[in-house]
Amino acid sequence: MELNEDDKDSLTLAVYAERAYLDYAISVVKGRALPDVSDGQKPVQRRILFSMSEMGLRADAKPVKSARVVGDVLGKFHPHGDQSAYDALVRLAQSFSLRYPLIDGQGNFGSRDGDGAAAMRYTEARLTKIASLLLSEIDEGTVDFAPNYDGSFQEPKLLPARLPFVLLNGASGIAVGMATEIPSHNLREVASAAIALMKSPKMSTSELLEIMPGPDYPGGGQIISSAAEIAQIYETGRGSVKVRARWSVEELARGQWQIIVNELPPSTSSQRVLQEIEEITNPKVKVGKKTLTPEQNNLKSTILNVLDGVRDESSKDAAVRLVFEPKS
Repeated sequence: MELNEDDKDSLTLAVYAERAYLDYAISVVKGRALPDVSDGQKPVQRRILFSMSEMGLRADAKPVKSARVVGDVLGKFHPHGDQSAYDALVRLAQSFSLRYPLIDGQGNFGSRDGDGAAAMRYTEARLTKIASLLLSEIDEGTVDFAPNYDGSFQEPKLLPARLPFVLLNGASGIAVGMATEIPSHNLREVASAAIALMKSPKMSTSELLEIMPGPDYPGGGQIISSAAEIAQIYETGRGSVKVRARWSVEELARGQWQIIVNELPPSTSSQRVLQEIEEITNPKVKVGKKTLTPEQNNLKSTILNVLDGVRDESSKDAAVRLVFEPKS
């Protein structure tokens, strides 16, 4: 596209596309996809928490229907789809998603096995006690406010977090050209590290890791990455933390025993483990093959030679309880 001398305000298509895409990318980053490091919340999460605080739904209040909360959030601060807002509310209440849930959910809020939450008209919600660390100083001039989407209400640009929730509950999000995946951490360790850093702002990463040695995931699990690998991740902001399940040996009568798995790595469910074991012990012929591969046969025989059975005994009292019965 060429510019005419008489049309000085025109832009080439390339320049316009570049500017428009940059504006779109910034809008996605700031307005939807990534949490703010100051309070660890995405815009929809921040609006849900603020709206519930304004409704008086603190930890000692009577919970109300989630549909009422979603309606208040959509009408005042977040004019988007009701299901996306409810999904965000549900995640804030899931103890297997957040290390420190910010919403106390009453009713079916899903499970780590992938079961969805009940409809918003059936569930109820209120804030948890720890949410006060984000909201208790909201009316003390600690943060700036801005008009909502139609100028009829004021909403906080950030929540006055008294602890770094971006570390406590971690963060994940995919924006345009960037993404983040921050694991959750232990509250006591984060608080101690924050105090130490305020006293000695020039502390090295290795010194901080002596106080806060690594992530602390909601569903548990045992980190098996070495201290050097973890230090490298914190230094560079890149890398993978290796986590495995926690298990114990349970003694039975007459000298029998079984293995109990009571903690699983993040994003892993009991049903998924059972499904993978089923796929190994009853493999299917791969596309383009007439018989099972040697690797499939070896895996199948290995598992069947050592295991007599696997069952899921998870319940309300035991969030994860996978029982592995060895061959006698």
